[in-house]
Order: sequence, then C-alpha cells, then structure tokens
Amino acid sequence: MSNEVRAARWSLLVQFALFGLVMSSWLSRMPSIREALDVNAAQLGGLLVVGGLGSLTGALTIGVVVARFGSRRALLAGTIGNVVGFGSIAFATATGDVRFFIAGAFVNGFCGSLVNVPINTNAAEVERRIGKAILPHFHACFSIGAALGALVGAGFAALHVSITVQILVVLTAVTVARLALYRPATALTLHVPITTETGSISHDATAAHRRGAMRQALGAWREPRTLLLGVVLLAASLAEGTATTWLSLAVVDGFATAEAAGALAYGTFVAAMTVFRFLGTPLIDRFGRVAVLRVSGLATFSGVLLFVFSPSLATAWIGVLLWGCGAALGNPIAISAASDDPVHAGPRVAVVTSFSTVSSLAAPPLLGLLASEVGARHAILVVAAVAVVSFSVASQARRRPVPVSDEAPAATPASVDRASAD
Repeated sequence: MSNEVRAARWSLLVQFALFGLVMSSWLSRMPSIREALDVNAAQLGGLLVVGGLGSLTGALTIGVVVARFGSRRALLAGTIGNVVGFGSIAFATATGDVRFFIAGAFVNGFCGSLVNVPINTNAAEVERRIGKAILPHFHACFSIGAALGALVGAGFAALHVSITVQILVVLTAVTVARLALYRPATALTLHVPITTETGSISHDATAAHRRGAMRQALGAWREPRTLLLGVVLLAASLAEGTATTWLSLAVVDGFATAEAAGALAYGTFVAAMTVFRFLGTPLIDRFGRVAVLRVSGLATFSGVLLFVFSPSLATAWIGVLLWGCGAALGNPIAISAASDDPVHAGPRVAVVTSFSTVSSLAAPPLLGLLASEVGARHAILVVAAVAVVSFSVASQARRRPVPVSDEAPAATPASVDRASAD
C-alpha cells in the first residue's frame, strides 16, 4: 500500500467518524431542542423535514457540483456550509427563532450531500487501490462517530449545558479536524473519473458522454429489482433515522426519565449497529445476503416491538440493542447488491440511495404527527411495519451474474473477491 493510499484511508476513516459525530450529537438532544424552540412533537417533525428537503436538493445537484469543481472542493464547501448551518441552528436554540432553525436545517441537509458523496467516492477508490472489500469499515466509523456524538450529547445534558453551547463546541472541534484532513482524504480522485448520484463523471467528458450517462441513469428507474432494493434501503434508513431523531425523545417521554438517559439509549443503539457493521462482512460471506437481510429484518421487528411494549426501561433497552443490530447491515447490503454489475453500478446505486432521501424527507413529519396522537414511543411502530416489507423483498439482494459486455471494465481484485460471495 502506497503512502498516498494509506494517508487517504486513515483520513477518510476519521472523516466518516466526524460526519457521524457532528450529525448525531445535536440530534441526541431533541428534548432540549423542542423546549428551546417551544414546539410540540408534530411541529418538530415538520421542522425536521426541512433537512430532508435540503438533502433532496443536494442529491439532485451534487453531480453537477463535483463535475464542475471536483470532490475536494465539494468536500470543502460542505465543511464550510455546515459551519453556517449549525451556526444558524445554534442561534435558533439560543433565541427561540424558528426561522433560523429552518434555514440551518436546510443548509445542513444540502451540505450533507457535499460531504457524503466525496468521502464515499474516495473510500471506494481506496478499496479499489487496496484490492479487497473494506468499505463497511468506513461506514462503521460513521457509526462510531455517531455513538460518540450521542455520548457527547448525554454528557452535556448530564452537566446541564445548553444545547446552544454544545452545538458550538462540537462544531468548532469537527471543523478544525475536517479542514486538517480534507486534502489527503481527496488525493486519490483529483485526476480520475468519479461516480456520483448523477452518473459517471470525467473531467474530460464530452457532451455525448454526459447524455449517455443520463440515459443510463433514467433506465435504472425502470428496473424492478433496483426499485425493490430501494425499498430495502428505505427500510434500513427508516430504522436508523427514526432512532437518530426520535429514540431519545421516546425514552424521555415514554419512561419519564432524564434527558441523559435518552441520549445514552441512542448511544446504545449506535454501538450495537457499529459492532454489527464490523462483523457484517464475514456474516454475509458465510450465510449470504438474503439470509442476513432477513435475520436483520426480524431483529429490527422484534427490537422495536420490545421497545414499544416493554413495561420497563431495562427491558426496553434490550429492544434498543436488537433494533440497532437489525439496522446495521441493510444499507451496505442494498448498495452492494445494486453494484453487482460494475457497468451499471452508478445509476443503480443512485436510484437505491434516493429511497433513503425519501425516507429522511417523509419520516419526520409522519412520525411527528403520529407522536402527537399516540406518543413518540408508539409512533416508532412504523419501523416494525416497514421491516416486514423489507423482509418480504429480501430475495432481490441475491447476487446476480454480471453479464459479459465489451463495455465492462477489467476486473479488479476487489470485484473478483465480491463476485465469489453469495
């Protein structure tokens, strides 16, 4: 492994962890945010949907941004944009001005794509250079960062530090680290084609090539298997996103406990998810995607039911553990299955990941409305219902043979290794 690849690998591992940290730390303090903005659960859900709109806007435009400016500048723009977004949210929680919260949530949602796509693209390039599957390790680092963020939130809550101060402290630390690492993290994709949500991008691409990529991208929307894999990813994203947004609030309201306990419950969820993301590759290699995906669905279903109907917080905590384990592998399995054919991987992954954006857009207001009627704890039953749907379409994740085509790129060690599984 060259020094450049090694530096990129470690820089990206930290970048993924920082991404999880900055996104989860403030979300673990939902009770404080609700109080600071003086809104109820339904209104809070409506405010959170603005972040989904920002994410959707980012997903639709990130291809153009990367094509024009490159992944390094996109990552830098996302880093700076997060300063603006979180700064606005901090101001909103300090003053109670919902308008600044709306603006900050939208900016952060948009900048999530500016950060997410470059670090994932560069992580995939690291995997290609190394020649073996290591992408789940990067996603596990995101989970580690999210767990640390939840612990940070719990610590600040236990010390009775305001959410405003917490946001500013975390933002400062994360921004300094990101700026120190963005150059080595993006060194491998400065002069190579980049795959994003809108297709394969080359800095020397012609207009004809871009039109062909667009036709290929639209064609992926007509493939039943790709759409059903999107359902799998939607279920996984809903399971993870619901815990991120509502678990701490459900614990506080449902069990009449302290805010720190809610943040620790979310930390438990993320810790369970992280462990299973590290263990996921050997489990998938041994039992296959479909079996692991179905067991994951059962774990999510059982965990949510146990959390919702448990008579005590202690047994509900077991449900949180099961829920976290079940949510761990749906995302990488769906993306891996969509990438079976390397020629069409870009458009298919774009379609599949768009379902995640739909989940982040629709879930907050839906769960907010349900929470206002039945309470945040019982509103989470939606996750169990969607897990059943994911279980029913899990067979679509079975590995498909790659068609022989003169368009297909030469096999890399990583692609050969992946093709031997399942």
